[in-house]
Amino acid sequence: MGCDGETEGACQFALVCYIPGRLAKFLDGLRAELKPGCALRSHVTVLPPRPIHLNVEEGVRRIAAESQDATPFTVELGSVAIFEASHVVYLTLRRGERELRALHRNLNCGQLEYHPLFPYHPHITLAQDLTREQAEALADVARERWTGYEGPRQFSVEGLSFVRSEVRGCWHDLAHVELMAPVSASR
Repeated sequence: MGCDGETEGACQFALVCYIPGRLAKFLDGLRAELKPGCALRSHVTVLPPRPIHLNVEEGVRRIAAESQDATPFTVELGSVAIFEASHVVYLTLRRGERELRALHRNLNCGQLEYHPLFPYHPHITLAQDLTREQAEALADVARERWTGYEGPRQFSVEGLSFVRSEVRGCWHDLAHVELMAPVSASR
């Protein structure tokens, strides 16, 4: 299936969890400061961008079916770091990495399977497409802003958004899938 008239396989799909509330507002502002013009919403990625050759509705059904076994969980953000190989500036995770890796492992199969250049590493991207020197300078700015931030540093992953990009850096939400609510022990 092509994207709105594009050739087969020209689109990229991903599965993300958007960061909500005050934390999102801070991170969105930080991303825009570090990379002017960046309009991407802050998120943690479950399935990194990939070409998918399937019907979008079929992909959403697959994700919804697999997500029924996953319960909401908390992600707590850690410190600012740089991926050495790609020079991406990011926030590490102090909590929630195990759950994100499990979701990735369960969903990265069948028609959704893809093996990108770098192994899956849950994180929050702050700036990318940088030289080593740019990454080091922007990481210093990000550390200063992150240290001064007094709001929440964690959020609950309660649902996932299936997104599509037809143009680099421009993503559109296709569907949202809720994670199964935990079952109360008092039932």
